[in-house]
Amino acid sequence: MVTPVAGPEMYRTREGLGIWEHRGKVAAVGIGHSATGRRWDGTAENTIGAWTIEAMRKAMADAGVTGDQVDGIVLDNSTTTGAHWPAGRPIPEDIVNAFNPTDDPLDGIAQLSAEWLIKNMPELTNIKFTMIGPICMSNALVVGAQAVGNGQTNTCLVVKAWHNLDGRYYQGGANAEPTISGYGKWHNWAGPASWDTATQFQRYMYKYGKTHDMMAPFMINSRENGLKFPEGYWYQHRPEHLTYEDYVNARWVAKPANLYDNDIPIMNACAYLLTTAERARSMKQKPVYILNTASDRYQIRSSVPTLEECEDSTARNARMLYEGAGITAADLDFENMYDGFSLFHVFHLEGLGFAGIKRGEALDYFASQDISINGPAPISPSGGNVGSGRTRYWMHTDSIQQIQGRAGERQITGKHDVGVSGGPMPVALADFLIWSANPD
Repeated sequence: MVTPVAGPEMYRTREGLGIWEHRGKVAAVGIGHSATGRRWDGTAENTIGAWTIEAMRKAMADAGVTGDQVDGIVLDNSTTTGAHWPAGRPIPEDIVNAFNPTDDPLDGIAQLSAEWLIKNMPELTNIKFTMIGPICMSNALVVGAQAVGNGQTNTCLVVKAWHNLDGRYYQGGANAEPTISGYGKWHNWAGPASWDTATQFQRYMYKYGKTHDMMAPFMINSRENGLKFPEGYWYQHRPEHLTYEDYVNARWVAKPANLYDNDIPIMNACAYLLTTAERARSMKQKPVYILNTASDRYQIRSSVPTLEECEDSTARNARMLYEGAGITAADLDFENMYDGFSLFHVFHLEGLGFAGIKRGEALDYFASQDISINGPAPISPSGGNVGSGRTRYWMHTDSIQQIQGRAGERQITGKHDVGVSGGPMPVALADFLIWSANPD
């Protein structure tokens, strides 16, 4: 079984395309999360494959759908940006044989395929469509939405999982070598914050006359929201509030990005159930309609994006989102943009023009306005990756739950009918969605 990678026809990557042809015709109706952990403990029941099965079954149960009714799977088959399986490390045959394996013994342990999932979920008897939406859940969701809209699948599970093996963060492939030559020495993430965040935010502070410590209200708010997210890492394992002193006194990772500006890598799996708007009306949960998707394929001039390129790409992406959804920034009730490196959230926020925030104004807004779930324009009510651990999909879960009124302690107290979510960072094959309580 060969699962194709989504082609360019599955993404909306430019302005001028008008209203999305499937606007309001695709809906999210089910959410499933696995357990959350810091690292794999070496057992079969806690492999990323087992956790993904758990998440998929929970998403189906949440929507009130049986396995035979699901006819499509879209997944991101990459399951880590952390430690990789070292060359020469023995394969744990007992773990492999605890499942129905594929030709790759690491399937379900250090990677994931649609073939492995189907072989280990006997209830999925009617799968006719599989596709890879690579890089992160945002890409997979965009591909899944387009596929449902196109009629390629009617009831589709969209899947993403993260394993976290022993070893240093992102130390795989060329990054595991003693030295890196050529273009890779600038582009590969020897240290995550050093690639984009530090250089761009240093320029941001100089350009707009800001300081790093002005991020504190956003960071504190994100942690507070994360501590209200039952599936998240901080909620489950380290229910610790973040104080102003904690944040401003933390050690630098790549100045001006400190320890808390970087999310913590964890293990988790997530699945969403997407279907047509017509079918969604008979599902167990309130449908949350997708008004548009937009995909950032901005071309930079060199190996590292400049601040100005980030600003240009996020503004362009916002225009694409609003154009295809037929809305404006004023129609957004909340936003859940990417924050795995917290400083990226500023670029996304200002690009959207959310709550009227213009370039260079986000940090002042954090200090002067109520950005909490009780404020007039909640910012990152999910808590994001810095508030709940590195998955890149808490923001989608929260957006769906907010509109359904199922966000629990995180539930926005004001209007919560339209939201936006997506990521990852600017100018990095990022994908975004507009969610709505109404299809029109």
